[in-house]
Amino acid sequence: MPAEPPAVGLAAAHVRATLDGVFTTVARVREAAARCLADVHRTGRSPVSADLAALRPLLLARLGPLVCGLGFIAAPQLLADAAWYMEWWQTGPAGRPSQLLRDLDPERSALYDYTRWEWFTGPESGAERTVCGPYVDYLCSDEYVLTLSAPVHVAGAFAGVAAADVFARTFENEVVPALREIPAPAFVVNAPGRVMASNTASWPPGAVYRERPGYAARPCGDLSLSVVTAG
Repeated sequence: MPAEPPAVGLAAAHVRATLDGVFTTVARVREAAARCLADVHRTGRSPVSADLAALRPLLLARLGPLVCGLGFIAAPQLLADAAWYMEWWQTGPAGRPSQLLRDLDPERSALYDYTRWEWFTGPESGAERTVCGPYVDYLCSDEYVLTLSAPVHVAGAFAGVAAADVFARTFENEVVPALREIPAPAFVVNAPGRVMASNTASWPPGAVYRERPGYAARPCGDLSLSVVTAG
């Protein structure tokens, strides 16, 4: 077999480094949320949505060119005053942070059931780092996004999810230059086989890739992503 071009390994490392930076932000939110909830429990009462306002300075400070949405998503029944709740902030159209406010009343037919999304079910089932997308985020931005998430535990119990959104177009802008250094068609895929970024029109973002002869996959470190190249 021909040797793998060095640019493939460099591209895989760049993808990992890009998302590792986002996961560092997610980890900070995770730690802050766990600390906030633990502090409330030590007072002898159940947490309420207002307690999570303590996270806002951190969330606002960490929004930026790459992270367009950030916050904590509570497990159902975690809070005494809200069956479902998201302390979520995002970059608005004018570049100013805004809080996502949605009706999350489980008694209403319009409830957005966030517990069914991979970015929630992955951490809930024990995954330490989950990458979900690209998908159209109808809840927050109505744009194609990637969501990176991690579980939040308090006293050993699952309390919810810390997560960050990255616009798919921003992720592409970050990694496509590295893909273009590869002297062959190349693209990034997630675990389900969805193309996330590409250096070729033959494999546009959103396309579905299944293993096929003549293609090789290079894992992006410990992430559930790979750089796939055509031989």
